[in-house]
Amino acid sequence: MQRFKNKTALITGGTNGMGFATAQQFINDGGKVIITGRSEESVHNALKKLGEQASGIVSDAGSMKNLMNLRLEVRKYTESIDVLFANAGYGKFFPIENVDENHFDELFNMLVKGPFFTVQQMLPLMRKGSSVIFNTSVATEIAMPNFSVYSAAKSAVQSFIKTFAVELTERGIRVNGISPGHIKTNIFNNTGLNAEQIEDAVHGIIPTIPFKRQGEPTEIANAVLFLASEEASYIHGAELKVDAGISVIR
Repeated sequence: MQRFKNKTALITGGTNGMGFATAQQFINDGGKVIITGRSEESVHNALKKLGEQASGIVSDAGSMKNLMNLRLEVRKYTESIDVLFANAGYGKFFPIENVDENHFDELFNMLVKGPFFTVQQMLPLMRKGSSVIFNTSVATEIAMPNFSVYSAAKSAVQSFIKTFAVELTERGIRVNGISPGHIKTNIFNNTGLNAEQIEDAVHGIIPTIPFKRQGEPTEIANAVLFLASEEASYIHGAELKVDAGISVIR
């Protein structure tokens, strides 16, 4: 299929995991992508795998300076954006008593300010018929220990789906969200856990998942591309859960 022929997507946090898988599939569907990543090395490595239909920008979604410069950087590659997947982010998880202001601000800067100002800055490049997709989380539906700040930040993003949809309706821009469950990504890499501790954490999570496995990044990509496509032309202000049912099955 060539659902996205002559279309361009901006995917923040597109160097690995769900963002990278979405970039790959968007290209496979005929489109061009611009990805962002926090380091030159990660962007370079991703572009080598994605090929000539991809461009990359070193940009930290937690940096206001980078966010305010993002439109200028994007315009080096395109005059318009058809799909914006506000995906960049990572998790850090602490008990309430161990949370300090730096931890709180780091997550809210990355997970709340990041997507808000990314969309704000890209709006002048988005035409009627374009699409915004926010990445939320199953953490907005399930109370988990040590997730207080992360869950609060993702809940703010969840609210953007509705409020942005209201404001952007007249412009003909659809706004939706994707709510991933437990997916095979590097979400634990910034937590300070070593490889063995991460493996133990994952093994503890899997029995709680109805399908008894983590989701694949491509399963999120499939859902994101559906929301971005004409097949979802009447879907607006919605949040699609891709979580094996964990948010509703106990």
